[in-house]
Amino acid sequence: MNSANIRIVLVNTSHPGNIGGAARAMKNMGLSRLVLVAPRKFPHEEADWRAAGAQEVLQQAVVVDSLAEAIADCQLVVGTSARGRRIPWPVLDPRRCAVDVQAAVGRDEQVALVFGREDRGLTNEELQACNLHLHIPSHEDYPSLNLAMAVQVISYELRMLALEGQLPEASTDEWDAPFSTVENMERFYQHLEETLVQIDFLDPAAPRQLMARLRRLYGRVRLDEMELNILRGILTETQRAATAASPPEKAGD
Repeated sequence: MNSANIRIVLVNTSHPGNIGGAARAMKNMGLSRLVLVAPRKFPHEEADWRAAGAQEVLQQAVVVDSLAEAIADCQLVVGTSARGRRIPWPVLDPRRCAVDVQAAVGRDEQVALVFGREDRGLTNEELQACNLHLHIPSHEDYPSLNLAMAVQVISYELRMLALEGQLPEASTDEWDAPFSTVENMERFYQHLEETLVQIDFLDPAAPRQLMARLRRLYGRVRLDEMELNILRGILTETQRAATAASPPEKAGD
């Protein structure tokens, strides 16, 4: 995915720290084109501070007077919206939006992702200038997202698509210790049961399903030999402590 074809557009941002936070989120995910539409305070030292290493994104940012100017050469414009509109509009979640953006970039189109004001988002007129609307499905109890967080969410989804097929699969091929054998696991289960009986956690007269459930637990985890030795060592020390804490038997008992 050619990230040079993607621009993040922030409209009338009031807090310079949010501009810096958005720049940091962009650089984290490989985006660099930032367009600011009539920012209240920019440049500003708080924007630099919040950028935390992404100052070049701020330095290269383009400042314009209107949204129309920011998106004039774009073929796909996506506007973020946190609320429903009277006129229905195509609305996507970030993941589906990223797919459409990737397709547009693949056609060498210019794409703008537009984020509105912190307090009231984009106006109806600004949203009507967009081809699609993007809604981040946050929890209904607290749906408001910080501007930089919203930029991070969509930037992350774009990054994951760009890395598709490149991320390593979860694998144990290079594990640092061999996995335990069935024989060693059986010794462990015997040791575990003896210890649980000794500390009165397991009643051998009424064992219920305790050992079966513990077998299921450890079988699901797949212990390696080093982990198994650690657990066996814990059991041994538990038995030693339990023996030391037991009152001595009286003669004749």
